[in-house]
Amino acid sequence: MCVVCGCAGEMRGDQPAVAANGDLHFGAGAARVSVPGMSASRTIALEADVLGENQRHADANRAHFAAHGVRALNLVSSPGSGKTTLLCATIAALRQRAPQRDIAVIEGDQQTAHDADRIRATGVPAIQVNTGKGCHLDAPMVAAAFGQLHRHEVHGHHAHHHTHHHPHDTAGSLLFIENVGNLVCPALWDLGEAAKVAILSVTEGEDKPLKYPDLFAAASLMVINKVDLLPHLQFDVAACIAAARQVNPAIEVLLVSATTGQGLDAWLDWLLDEDVDSAATSVTPDRTTAPAESPNALLARIAVLEAELAALRAGIA
Repeated sequence: MCVVCGCAGEMRGDQPAVAANGDLHFGAGAARVSVPGMSASRTIALEADVLGENQRHADANRAHFAAHGVRALNLVSSPGSGKTTLLCATIAALRQRAPQRDIAVIEGDQQTAHDADRIRATGVPAIQVNTGKGCHLDAPMVAAAFGQLHRHEVHGHHAHHHTHHHPHDTAGSLLFIENVGNLVCPALWDLGEAAKVAILSVTEGEDKPLKYPDLFAAASLMVINKVDLLPHLQFDVAACIAAARQVNPAIEVLLVSATTGQGLDAWLDWLLDEDVDSAATSVTPDRTTAPAESPNALLARIAVLEAELAALRAGIA
């Protein structure tokens, strides 16, 4: 857990498990983390206190979003996976598909407003949340940012105060929360979202769901991004999907390229699916069951076959 991660210091809270080949596993104990100078029981108690307080705010956020007809999605990925580029492409596509939908974005980064400025350039309101040394957004941060969206409509680099109705009072509004680039810490923190979306680019390697299982276990959807690069990489799409479903059998998968537009229609189908929305707005955001052959699952299977065919053609050429 990031608030007590124990990344530095000579004293560790627990001794690691040692494999036969000498590998060390500091996450094998009851707390699943080792903290300098702190016992596993104390670590668990502290984590429960911190996450419990965050959960109280997350539940309030969820109720607030529901009251305003907002579907909030928590987008989590490594830095450089293409989250912001995908968001910009999504905004443009949604304007064509569902122009009546209100859209807003909360951007999380340690520093700068670069990504929020990119979103604002599309004409969509965005609030930047800089976390400093923090490695993830938490529910109180999201509540504060949503309040700013309530009071301000953002254009370019300027925020103008308005007294008109909340920009998300229209039913079916979408709020995208782009979390700080990190596959570890955001997995534990409920922001009040309807669903977590794990975004994995094909440049990162197909074993990421096994290396960082907490995120993929908590996500309702995995978006495999930058699939236009597949002909130039040795990325096994089927192995990646199998790895994700090893840690989360219910996870849905979409293959997308924000650059070429491949898979964007299926992504928009998922975003605008009211059944998905109603199922995901329960207090527990990560679902444990899913239809065996939903339309999105079929689209994902088709996308996998298309990507493999493209890779084969590129090899022949």
